[in-house]
Amino acid sequence: MKRWLIFAIAAALYLPTVRHDFVQDDRVIVAANPAVHSLALAVRGFGQPYWPPPNTGGLYRPVTILSYAVDWWLAGGRPWLFHLLNALWHGLAAVLVVLVVARWLPEPAALAAGLVFALHPVHVEAVAGIVGRAELLAAVGLLGAVVSARRGWWPVAVACAAMAMFSKEHGVVVGVLVLVDDWLRPPGTRRYPAGLYAALGIVTVLFLALWANIGAAAAADVAAPFLGVGASERLALALPAVARAARVLLWPTELSADYGPQVIPVRAGLSLAAVTGAGIVAGVLALGLGWYRRWPALSFAAQATALCCLPTSNLLFASGIVLAERNLYVAVLLVAVAAGYAVAGATVRWGPRRTGAAVAVLAVALGAGSFTRLPAWRDNRTFLLTLLADHPESYQAHASAAAVLAGMRDTAEARREYALAESLFNRDPHLNAGYALYLAGLGDTAPAARLAARARAQLPRERVALRAQFLIALAHGDRRRALALADTAGAWFPWDTSWYGQYLP
Repeated sequence: MKRWLIFAIAAALYLPTVRHDFVQDDRVIVAANPAVHSLALAVRGFGQPYWPPPNTGGLYRPVTILSYAVDWWLAGGRPWLFHLLNALWHGLAAVLVVLVVARWLPEPAALAAGLVFALHPVHVEAVAGIVGRAELLAAVGLLGAVVSARRGWWPVAVACAAMAMFSKEHGVVVGVLVLVDDWLRPPGTRRYPAGLYAALGIVTVLFLALWANIGAAAAADVAAPFLGVGASERLALALPAVARAARVLLWPTELSADYGPQVIPVRAGLSLAAVTGAGIVAGVLALGLGWYRRWPALSFAAQATALCCLPTSNLLFASGIVLAERNLYVAVLLVAVAAGYAVAGATVRWGPRRTGAAVAVLAVALGAGSFTRLPAWRDNRTFLLTLLADHPESYQAHASAAAVLAGMRDTAEARREYALAESLFNRDPHLNAGYALYLAGLGDTAPAARLAARARAQLPRERVALRAQFLIALAHGDRRRALALADTAGAWFPWDTSWYGQYLP
């Protein structure tokens, strides 16, 4: 019964979000995605990438898309059910955390770990943002596979593993995580059968084959700071991002929807933040592999964190983000388990009553931090204003503000925000392309040409920069170049043909 109280607390915390709208990527992935608006199309989505055309982001998350389609069908496209289901999935993940760590921790300590996981403020982005559903489903699949394997529910374990993989890419580590749990099993418990690992291997190979054929375009999606840089320059930003991630996990008082430049400063060489990040990486690996006899739950949590965060950490290769709180969803397990061990030790030293009071204070603090963060995800306007207020150094925030102001036809303010964004970070081809297209539309072709050329030098197939160069060519009366650019766009982006056609009678 106490375990389901954790579920209730985790879900109740996010019930206010049922009044929230679609925010940021929710609009592209859910509100404007035909595959979400039909159960039949969602089923066909098992053969389609996650990002709908004309986006070229790729990825492969058909179970996530199918879950959205069910919500859309039940609620008629209204966002309240999406938010409610996110809250319920989060509650289930918190209960599974308790079940997983209860193998190694006494019940009160396991419950404390589940409570910390349920209330941690870093989860707000994943739960309050509808597209965070991918994180929730993958976590439930990962933890569900471990719990099912322990209980001998082999088909359920394989089904949970498939759910994790087909919900988000890092779910592919589920077989390794089951193996880690098998390795850390207490004396006297039986090993998992070879048949389970064979089934997990088959599902993993199937997922990888489908991802390679359907979602592999994501491999070309590289965050702007990593475009055209070598390994040392990549690590000069990736390691400080690791340090920042550890900070928000341990002391989640300064959260952000954006951790790109200059929220995390872009440095060219070695820095104290990079050294700190390297130390954290080494510490997590040591905890996972070197202290498994003394602290098996921490070893499991550390290895789960490393496995799930590695694909987006930029440590081995560049990914499409620098850092995002939603990608730390499983990593909170490490903090939660550490809290569980602290509760176990405090109970012996202080007694259950004083320890319970300390846990209550911690729970209130974490819950208050999450609750006060929820309004930032109410709608796009609130989201952007919060980001601008909290992190005026975010070039992405100013680029978004410029796009909004441009839509409002506030030319002076839009130009000011674009210029501010460019001054903060001018190596983002999408920012340069958007700014170029805006200036080209105003007839200010000289700076537009410079920005468009820079964008295509950074990313030759930048779709918006190609549009900007097309408009500039027309403005200069160079119809031959305009036709050549339109032909190039038609070959690269067939869905853009109608856009160019409106200018070429």
